[in-house]
Amino acid sequence: MKLLSGHRVAMLGNMEGRALARFLASLGAELGGPVEGASFVIDDLGLEALEGVTIPESAVHVSVTTFGSGGPRIGWQGGELVASAMGGALRVTGEPGLPPVKEAGDACTFHADMVAASGALAAHYSRGTPGPNLVKGQHVDVSIQQVAFSRNFNGVLVWQFDQRKLVRVGGALAYGKATVRAIWRLADGWCFHSLMTGRLGAPANQALSDWMDEAGVPNPLAGTDWLSYNRSTLPAETRAVWEGAIAAFFLSRTKHEIATEGLRRGINACVANEPADVLADPHLAARGFFDTPDGLPERFATFREGTAQVSAPAIHTGTRPGPLSGVKVLDFAWALVGSITTKTLGDLGAEIVKIETRTRPDLARLDVQVSASKPGNWDDKPWFAHLNTSKRSLSLNMKKPEARELIDPLIDWADVVVENFSPGTMAKLGLDYDSLAARNPGIVMVSGSVFGQTGPMAQEWGVDGTGGALSGRTFLTGWATRDPVIPGAVPFGDVIVPYVMAAGVAGALQHRRETGRGCHIDASMYEICVQQMRDYLAQAQHGERPQRMGNADARVFWQDVLPAAGDDRWVAISCPTEAHHAKVLALTGPDVAAWTSVREDHAIAAELQSLGIACGAVQDCEDMIERDDQLIGRGALAMLDHPLLGPFGHIATPIRFSRDQFTPFRAPGMGEHVSEIARDLCGLTEARIAELDQAGVFQ
Repeated sequence: MKLLSGHRVAMLGNMEGRALARFLASLGAELGGPVEGASFVIDDLGLEALEGVTIPESAVHVSVTTFGSGGPRIGWQGGELVASAMGGALRVTGEPGLPPVKEAGDACTFHADMVAASGALAAHYSRGTPGPNLVKGQHVDVSIQQVAFSRNFNGVLVWQFDQRKLVRVGGALAYGKATVRAIWRLADGWCFHSLMTGRLGAPANQALSDWMDEAGVPNPLAGTDWLSYNRSTLPAETRAVWEGAIAAFFLSRTKHEIATEGLRRGINACVANEPADVLADPHLAARGFFDTPDGLPERFATFREGTAQVSAPAIHTGTRPGPLSGVKVLDFAWALVGSITTKTLGDLGAEIVKIETRTRPDLARLDVQVSASKPGNWDDKPWFAHLNTSKRSLSLNMKKPEARELIDPLIDWADVVVENFSPGTMAKLGLDYDSLAARNPGIVMVSGSVFGQTGPMAQEWGVDGTGGALSGRTFLTGWATRDPVIPGAVPFGDVIVPYVMAAGVAGALQHRRETGRGCHIDASMYEICVQQMRDYLAQAQHGERPQRMGNADARVFWQDVLPAAGDDRWVAISCPTEAHHAKVLALTGPDVAAWTSVREDHAIAAELQSLGIACGAVQDCEDMIERDDQLIGRGALAMLDHPLLGPFGHIATPIRFSRDQFTPFRAPGMGEHVSEIARDLCGLTEARIAELDQAGVFQ
C-alpha cells in the first residue's frame, strides 16, 4: 500500500538522504527531478534563500531549517548542535558539573523531519484530489529549534508555574518534582529501567522487587504498595536508598540476563544496545524490518489496506480552521505518544473525541509536577493541559456493556481511530481494526506501540527510554570514557512517533478519497528510533563499532560546547570546514574556551554569527520563553485560558502553514463533554444519558 504512488518530490539544498525524503519515498513517492511538475518540494534553505525559484502552485512546499523562515535570525547559520542548544534539548542532556552533551546523531533534525512529514501530508490532504477541484498547495515551514523546544514539556511547565529550572541529571529522568534514575551499569554493559507510577508500573515494579528478594540482595523496596506509589511524591531520601540497592542488583546482572530473565519476569528493563545488536535483533528480523536491498530500514510505519471499498468517501468541510478541518477522530489514546498524536490532529483542525476513564486515568492527569497541582485532582495538571489541546473528553467505563451505546455510534461517526495500548488490548474490547472496519469500512485506524503489532516482542510494553535504549541511541549518547546519558527532561521516542502517526493518518485519508479504502497503520517506536540511527547501522554493517563521541561529529571539522560567563552558561559552536575553524581562531586565539568563558553567551553567538559561524547559546526555558524573539515570533507557546490554572502558554504544534493557519483550544476536564457528545453525536436522549450516568457508565 503506497499512499504517494504517482507523486514526485523535488529536493532543494541538501535534502537528499534526509529523513523527510526517506519518509516520503517509503510511501511510494519518487525522489528527484526538477521543481516544475513536482507534487512536493522539500528544502533545507528557507523561503528567503529561494527568492527567484518558482514553486508550482499545486505543490506542497516544505522547508525545514534551523530557525524557520523569517524572523530576526534570517541569515544565521545553524545545524544540529546549534538547534539543540537554542531549542533547549542540549541544556538538559549530560551530567551535573560537566558540559552539556549532544544526543547521538541528528536527533533534533530527525524529529523536525517527522514533524515536517506530518505537515506535508496534512497539506496534501488539504489540497484534495488531482483534478478540476484540486485546491492549491501551500508552504509548510518547520523550525528545528522550535521542534526541539516543543519537547520541553516538563521544563516549560516547571518554569511557568514554579519558576524552577530543570538541570542535567546524567542517566536519570527529571519529572518536575522528582529525579528518577534510569540508566544502570550491568556487569557487561548498561540497561534502561525506571520505576513507574500507577497501575501500568505496579506489576513491573513488583517483579523487580521479587527478583531482588530471590537473588538474596538487600531490598528496601520490599512491601511497597505499588498501586499507591507516585514517583513525583516519593521522598528523595527514600528514593536514594532504593536506587542504591537497585544499582547494586543490576551491577550483578549481565546484558543476557536482562534480555532473557528480566523479560520473562516482566521488570520492564531493556539493554542499551549497540548498533550491531540492533542489526541482529530477532524481533526486527521477524517483522522484516531489514528486508531491503541494502539491509538498512526503509519503512517508518506499516499500512494494511482495508478489503472493503467505500462507494463515496466523504470529503468533509469543517468549521474549525486548519488543514484537517472536518476530519473526525475517535481517540482511545493515552500517555505521550497517543496524546501528542491527537493533539497534532486536533490542533490542525480535526474534531477529536477523547475516550478516557477515571478507573485508569491518563498518566498526565496523575503526575504532580508543580505546586499548582494536587494529588487526586484530574484537571489541574499542566502537563496534561500541554499535551491535550483541541480535544473534547468523554469519560467512559469501557467494562460496562452499556458503554457500547456510545462507542458504536462514535465508530460510525469517525473517520479515524487512534490508540496506543499494548497490542491485543483493542481486540479484547472488540475494537480491533477488523471489527471497526466491519462496522465502518472506510475507517482509518492508527496504532502506536513500542514494538509494533506483530513479532515476538509485540505483547511487551515499554516507555520512551525503551526505544532509545534498544535502538542504540542511549549507548551512543555521552562521553566515550563515561556511562551513557539520556536527555533527562525531554523525551524523544514519545515525541517523534506521534508525527509519524499523524502523517500516516493524513496520507491515508487522502488515499481513501482516491480509492475508497481505509487502512490500519502500525507505528513502532523501536523501528522509528532505529530509523534515526540509520547511519550508525551502516557503519556496523561494515564491521565498525561506533562509540560515544561527546559533542563531536565525524561529518563536521570541529564543534564543541564551551563555557560562557555565568553559572552553568554555555555556547555551542560548529565549524563544518577548516576555513570556518580558522575564522574562529582568528577571533579568539588558540584557546577558544578561555575566550568564551569571560563573555556572555548570547553576545558570543551574535559575534560569531556575524562572521558566518554557526553558534548558539545553550538556552534554558527562561531564555526560550522570556527572551527568544525567534520562538516568540513563531508562536511557540499558544496562550490559552485554563479554568483551574488560569491563562498560560501551551506548547504549540510546531508547524506553520501559509494558507491553513490553525487555532488550538484548551484541554478538557475529565468527562467535560459527556452530555453534548452523548446527545449530539450518539443520539441519546437526556433521560437515557441520566440513566447511564446513574449506572456508572461515565466513570
